[in-house]
Amino acid sequence: MRLGISSYTLTWAIGVKGYCPKKRLDEIGLLDAAKRIGVRLLQIADNLPLHEMPEGQILKLFEKSKELGIAIEVGANNMTAENLETYIKIADQVKSGILRFAFDGENYKPTAEEVIPVIKNAVPELKSKGITLALENHDRLTAPDFIKIIESVGSPEVGICLDCANSLGNGEGLREVVAQLAPYTVNFHLKEVSIKRKYHKMGFDIEGKPFGEGVLPLEWMLGQLPPTCKTAILEQWTPPEDTIQESIEKEYHWACKSINYLKNYFEI
Repeated sequence: MRLGISSYTLTWAIGVKGYCPKKRLDEIGLLDAAKRIGVRLLQIADNLPLHEMPEGQILKLFEKSKELGIAIEVGANNMTAENLETYIKIADQVKSGILRFAFDGENYKPTAEEVIPVIKNAVPELKSKGITLALENHDRLTAPDFIKIIESVGSPEVGICLDCANSLGNGEGLREVVAQLAPYTVNFHLKEVSIKRKYHKMGFDIEGKPFGEGVLPLEWMLGQLPPTCKTAILEQWTPPEDTIQESIEKEYHWACKSINYLKNYFEI
């Protein structure tokens, strides 16, 4: 399984709403960062939306990726028929075999029943272009919801982007979600977390950590994944520091540390 990073690995550098650096990390800078960190795979997701870039800019990104020897995977959100069609085209332009999709948009939160026909209608185009649609589990829909979608669509061109931590937000445990969704997984999101009881014992704090310093049962998770899962992408929930620059430096340090740890389990 090939290891890479995401635009959600260096989230503070790209910019979080209300906390943007003076100079945001753009798509070319992200490619350069991937090269420095030591990976040859980059997933560009919805915090750096490719559909807002002119075609010439996307072509420049693709040419730069080839120059650096870094493959691109495309990520998006807002699962409307129009947006899915747009991103299939973009994925084809940059030769992305995986198209990772989260369902929700800013003012759009579809049900499982609403996205099934959207995905079904896109299957012929996915198949013709050799693209696999990877549906990411977020904390609004449950693992059974995602299984219903995958089995209703019934196509090898559609699978799961399994995020190991997202579903904590709707009360589903790490092992519970992996056990249910692993058989359908085509893309794996690596996100290390710690879960610690608050000092007053009434509740827990969940936050990101560098790999090897949290509670993620990585070896067990990897043992659940099928051969159809070809790529693994590091994402980070990096707690902020006092300044944006300190947060940027921290997430970059964590990324280097995590990739160095994960090299023991994945192909670079």
